[in-house]
Amino acid sequence: MWRGAEHPESGNAMKELVDCRYYEAPGRQARVLLVMLPGAGIAADEFAEHGMVASVHELGLPVDIAAAHPDLGLYLDGGVTAALHRAVVEPALARGFSRIWLLGISLGGMGALLYASAYPDHVEGIVLLAPFLGTKGTTAELVRAGGLSAWSPAGSIATEPEQRLLLWLQGHLARRIEAPVLYLGYGQEDRFADAHRTLATELPADRVLVTPGGHDWPTWAKLWRQLLARAPFRVDV
Repeated sequence: MWRGAEHPESGNAMKELVDCRYYEAPGRQARVLLVMLPGAGIAADEFAEHGMVASVHELGLPVDIAAAHPDLGLYLDGGVTAALHRAVVEPALARGFSRIWLLGISLGGMGALLYASAYPDHVEGIVLLAPFLGTKGTTAELVRAGGLSAWSPAGSIATEPEQRLLLWLQGHLARRIEAPVLYLGYGQEDRFADAHRTLATELPADRVLVTPGGHDWPTWAKLWRQLLARAPFRVDV
């Protein structure tokens, strides 16, 4: 129903991404760009294959979707934030989009948070589905500390990207500012569920979704449909 392709105005910067697919809102001029970031080993096309693009457009929402898969090396060398900005967000801003949302699954959740930590003024909202917030050691630190708000980077074994996203989350949630809006969804049996529960306690109850399931597409697609029912983009989109 929707053709995925590199957007013609994204230029050479799109080459910094392993793959990017663009899905225009059918029949309407979009006012929102939703950037979907997959986890490691997941192709950009899989968002459409598992119905997550259709779930948006079947509601008639004027939302264009860019499914972008940064190379794993960009996460490892710290270049993912700059690459996403040059390849996806900067061209969108140039085309007149003023409302940018990020959806990150697993490692893509880390990418979404790292981008927001660097460009918070460009992001209206973030949807985290089973996000990777850190290694098991980092998750254990969060639990031992009694939660995200009590965690300290002093003596932490967390990597630099992990510390950066956790510190940004701490500050953002402590300030209780509205944007970027944060939504969290995860399966009860997800292998990262301990970290998800720690984050969930810091968020308003109406922005957290939990369902039976693991770290897999059926769970993520179900959570996405449930979240869309809460109208995250608001009625004025």
